[in-house]
Amino acid sequence: MIHSGSRGLGHQVCTDHVRGLEQRYKKKGDLWVDEEWGYELPDRQLAAAPFYSKQGMDYFDSMNAAANFAFANRAALATRLRTVLELEMGIDGEARTLYDVAHNIAKKETHIIAGSSCQCCVHRKGATRAFGGDHPDIAESFRSTGQPVLVPGDMGSGSWIMAAPKTGQNHAFASSCHGAGRALSRTKARRIVDGKALKRQLEDSGIRIHASTDNILSEEAPSAYKDVDEVIAITNAAGLARPVVRLNPIAVIKG
Repeated sequence: MIHSGSRGLGHQVCTDHVRGLEQRYKKKGDLWVDEEWGYELPDRQLAAAPFYSKQGMDYFDSMNAAANFAFANRAALATRLRTVLELEMGIDGEARTLYDVAHNIAKKETHIIAGSSCQCCVHRKGATRAFGGDHPDIAESFRSTGQPVLVPGDMGSGSWIMAAPKTGQNHAFASSCHGAGRALSRTKARRIVDGKALKRQLEDSGIRIHASTDNILSEEAPSAYKDVDEVIAITNAAGLARPVVRLNPIAVIKG
């Protein structure tokens, strides 16, 4: 599994566009107001724009550009991985990309809201799309299974591949979790986890580790994440996605 995004481009896109939107809002009493759009917000950090306004379209286009960068970045990483596997394992090192997906992204979709069909802009933060197998936007290869759902866990326990419902749509706008979720912030993990000791512990359990710094290793410590198996059980019980297979780590590279 390769988990990499736009290398900061998406974060910068968000920062720049939100900063511009925030500057439009003026404080009036207890509210922040944009008079042109008629928006009244309790907190300026909720600053938003109409989707089809110039500001909304500029933001959406920039987000798509960052997503394209991330797809290209993962493709480059996958190519390097194939090169190494072929050098080390020969023909047995063949590796194909089975599935690639963006998360933390907004998408235009049609959903049923209060009994009526509605075009929505669905932003999945820490989540991923989970369309049922009968959804018209699903590729033919996933018609019988529903959309794949990748759920990274942590480098000490494991990760999961799930699948969306075979038919129909879950009640969360066809969304599912995209990861176990953090139990500790990166800052707190760096403060309390000894990276060198963690490396020894994982390697003693048969997991090879390579990290650019001990701090980065501490950020991704198993104790910094929720129990992925518990998250999967809850996701399944809620009808968001179905467990398919658990993946156990043998090697982890953290850049």
